[in-house]
Amino acid sequence: MGLYLAKRLLSLLLTLLFTSIVVFGVLEVLPGNAAQVMLGPDASPEAVAELSRQLGLHLPVHTRYLDWAGGLLRGDMGISHAYSSPVWPLIAERLALTIPLAVFAMLITSVLALVIGIYAASRHNKPADIAVMGISQIGMAVPNFWFAIVLILVFSVQLQWFSAGGFDGWRAGFWSGLQSLLLPAIALAVVQTAILARITRSSVLEVMQEDFVRTARARGLSERATLWRHVLRNAMIPVLTVMGLQFANLLAGTIVVENVFFLPGLGRLIFQSIANRDLVVVRNCVMLLAAMVIVVNFVVDVLYAAIDPRLRHREGSSQ
Repeated sequence: MGLYLAKRLLSLLLTLLFTSIVVFGVLEVLPGNAAQVMLGPDASPEAVAELSRQLGLHLPVHTRYLDWAGGLLRGDMGISHAYSSPVWPLIAERLALTIPLAVFAMLITSVLALVIGIYAASRHNKPADIAVMGISQIGMAVPNFWFAIVLILVFSVQLQWFSAGGFDGWRAGFWSGLQSLLLPAIALAVVQTAILARITRSSVLEVMQEDFVRTARARGLSERATLWRHVLRNAMIPVLTVMGLQFANLLAGTIVVENVFFLPGLGRLIFQSIANRDLVVVRNCVMLLAAMVIVVNFVVDVLYAAIDPRLRHREGSSQ
């Protein structure tokens, strides 16, 4: 297990390094000048040159990358051009909304998808299974921003059960904050639930054809006991893979949904920073989202080894 974790950790670090180079490089080749955008089109070349010097834009690309990467290792993300304040407090304030929103949406997705997928698999080729698969197909085709607008029209405008947008912060109370995030979380979860439910159904059906499942039935175990004791654990490996990828999609999907609901989260900060040509904030936000995705995949790999010991044994035997 130690060797398995060491190899996965090394892969994690190398992936983070490569991702940082890509993120920095892609933003560097974008057209335009941050100093020119900040000063406006009527600014003199001398003023633009002076601000560019203050922002460090006159330095070689590799020097700026090393300064940025070194700052990340020290916990220093630099100063925002548009907000004239340190970047990390800006991001930390927005993460207090974005991470709970993504986790809330992932929780809704996981519970609904596992229940629906297992239910459909246990009634394979019956009307309930066909109905579930048909509904999930529709769910996969629905854009989350369109579903977010529908939720606002129904539950905010017509029924007036929820606010149409905004977030008062967690200081207003945990349940108040949770209520503000419910509709956005559902909007994010609908497509992911449809996908994960189909994956769960397919994985459960595949495992149910294995010899050890037939042996369990021959020993007299009920279908329910066989499903929960033997089938589900073995069916969870592909499901965990998709869940890890989905959490990454949920983090990225907040950019659109947060703007629909006017939520002051990380997605909205990225959107505003792109409009302001604030590359310092954009670069750090994108790197943070990428790092979250990489870490989630690392956690999924560790969970693989915990669920299926054959994976870590295979790693050891390959040496």
